[in-house]
Amino acid sequence: MRFLKYAIILFVAAICFLSCEKDDFCTQNPVTPNLVLRFYDNTTLTEFKEVKRFTMSTGGITLFSDIATDSIAIPLNTIAEETIFTLTRNETDSEDNTGDETATLTVKYTSENEYISRSCGFRVIFNNVTFEATGWIDRLSVTEVESIKNQANAHVNIFH
Repeated sequence: MRFLKYAIILFVAAICFLSCEKDDFCTQNPVTPNLVLRFYDNTTLTEFKEVKRFTMSTGGITLFSDIATDSIAIPLNTIAEETIFTLTRNETDSEDNTGDETATLTVKYTSENEYISRSCGFRVIFNNVTFEATGWIDRLSVTEVESIKNQANAHVNIFH
């Protein structure tokens, strides 16, 4: 009888132990990469140049407002084939927005869904990426990128 009791306990413990599965955590963060922009001085071409009173918006949504920065990481629209950003800068500290300069950055791409894992799900890779700029942006370091798969380095340098 004692053997039967221990056998049942051992059997239940074995079933419980074998029914457990390993926790699956997503270690890639963020999974879908952002577009990374760096701002450079147009005269030296090698020195970072901070954009003062910088505001960026897309589709009526403000991503950044009144900051000073020399680099940004911005999300692309994963359900569209282009994203148009409006970039505003102001080199003066006027409160009435006089001196605002506006530029647009148009990013066109094809998106591809890639399965990562059960915990991470899918990520979007952006292929055949092209860039067009107007306004206070003097030039871009590249006008075309084969793909955006990560955000470890800048994808485009903006000279102003």
